[in-house]
Amino acid sequence: MPTLIVISDPAEPLLAMLKDLPSGTAMAVGATPEAFENIAPQADAILNWAFSGAVLRQVLGMCPRLRWVHARAAGLDNILFPALVESSALLTNGSGIFGESLGEYALAAMLYFAKDLRRMIRGQESAVWDPFDVEMISGKTVGVIGYGDLGRAVASRSRALGMHALVVKRHAPPAPGGDGVASAVYGPEGLLRVLSRSDYVVVTAPLTPETRGMIGEPEFAVMKPGAVIVNVGRGPIIDEAAMLRALAEKRIKGAALDVFDREPLPADHPFYKLDNVLLSPHCADHTPNWESYAMRLFLEQFERFSKGEPLLNVVNKKLGY
Repeated sequence: MPTLIVISDPAEPLLAMLKDLPSGTAMAVGATPEAFENIAPQADAILNWAFSGAVLRQVLGMCPRLRWVHARAAGLDNILFPALVESSALLTNGSGIFGESLGEYALAAMLYFAKDLRRMIRGQESAVWDPFDVEMISGKTVGVIGYGDLGRAVASRSRALGMHALVVKRHAPPAPGGDGVASAVYGPEGLLRVLSRSDYVVVTAPLTPETRGMIGEPEFAVMKPGAVIVNVGRGPIIDEAAMLRALAEKRIKGAALDVFDREPLPADHPFYKLDNVLLSPHCADHTPNWESYAMRLFLEQFERFSKGEPLLNVVNKKLGY
């Protein structure tokens, strides 16, 4: 039976679910490298339940037999340090447990701007009867930047509401065409074309060296004046300074942001003062049971690992997703 290291606060309530591991599983739980000094030489697997990769960096070198590392979340930019990338250990993540909630958030953000809910709330709070026209999102075009589990969730839900999805992904067919959900799928070279045609742009890509800053001044320059950008990927994918200028100068209609360059977002950040920005504190995927889903996924993965079966969500460590 594999030997398991769990990097977590030992008081974490969700660890109680590890009782469902196969009987005989040797396991140690801790939040410091010292907690694993005895078991590390025999460790086959690591569950990095912590969001940070700080302890993982130290523990990795203590585990000569390590074959697998699992991260509970989908984002990996905090743990893809060189030693892990170069190691022979497989890396898996929590991809698949956030798609539905973030897909719903993306739709909510688009509807927020289409129906001008901010204006409705202002009128309600001021007891002012002020009828105005609202937009339909049916028939509009959404550009989805990144087409993994989350991107597909956004595209499929947008299509259900009558929208047309244009997708940008790292690897696309030689000739752009639809796939039954998206109207067209482009490679990275199609980014400007997609942005120029989109009424809404939803960023779902992971943060990698290739995606960092991929939407900057040139990209905002081609966007429609009425366009709204929604970021549920990672903050640094968008050049924050370029986005602030585009928003402040009303060169685009608005932005809905769940992720930021710096988190928590400082109280003096200009985003708070812009009336064309919808902010959420990186919680759009925090449904009441998401952590339970994440732990159940790990338990399924561990059973596969124990039986020598293929794991789900195997990450290409060189690409970062």
